[in-house]
Amino acid sequence: MNTGAIGKFIILMGVILVVVGGLFLFIGKIPFIGRLPGDIYIQKKNFHFYFPVVTCLLISFILTLILSLIFRR
Repeated sequence: MNTGAIGKFIILMGVILVVVGGLFLFIGKIPFIGRLPGDIYIQKKNFHFYFPVVTCLLISFILTLILSLIFRR
């Protein structure tokens, strides 16, 4: 790799980090994310367990659609 390619790679990683950071800031403002039917939430006296099964499946499906449209040949 030459220095030009390394520079472009570092800039691309920076842009990706900014986008992911922005998503983390705004994901809490979407009302239904994390509270879909099928998400597992168990609450006992001293124990809380939360596993967003359906939310993970929905996000995976949406990302698959977006990436398949972007990388279509």
